[in-house]
Amino acid sequence: VIGGVYDRFYAERCGTRSRVYPAVRETLAALRAGGVRLAIVTNKEHRYTDRVLAAHGLAEAFDRIVCGDTQPTRKPDPAGVLGCLRAFGITPERALFVGDSAIDVATARAAGVPVWLLPYGYNMGQPLQDCAPDRIVDDLSALLAPQAEAAA
Repeated sequence: VIGGVYDRFYAERCGTRSRVYPAVRETLAALRAGGVRLAIVTNKEHRYTDRVLAAHGLAEAFDRIVCGDTQPTRKPDPAGVLGCLRAFGITPERALFVGDSAIDVATARAAGVPVWLLPYGYNMGQPLQDCAPDRIVDDLSALLAPQAEAAA
């Protein structure tokens, strides 16, 4: 009973109180304008992911969205990332996984993809440095810096 009530409550409010972090819109637009293919690989259920993206007008920014309930395995299994790489026709070393948690680092490592972490999000209180990403960046605009091109 409680699970059903929670699901209805979350479904009604999902995305209504969240905010887009600084530099996200501008960075996504610049990357797309530069021809970069973008994907989301999340453990969040598809119905909630769609709702959050729609609430913030971000769904069109992504070429591919892989959710926790749209395939047999979830992160840190690399299947979602590997599927994106295949769909985009690129090798792991030509991609960059940007995340915010140890699960994201484990996922990227399992897929052979470099990984950068952002200091916001959900990491169960664990310091980001302990996750051993390739880089920790302050915000998404770091992807537009010249060194980002060399790292990706």
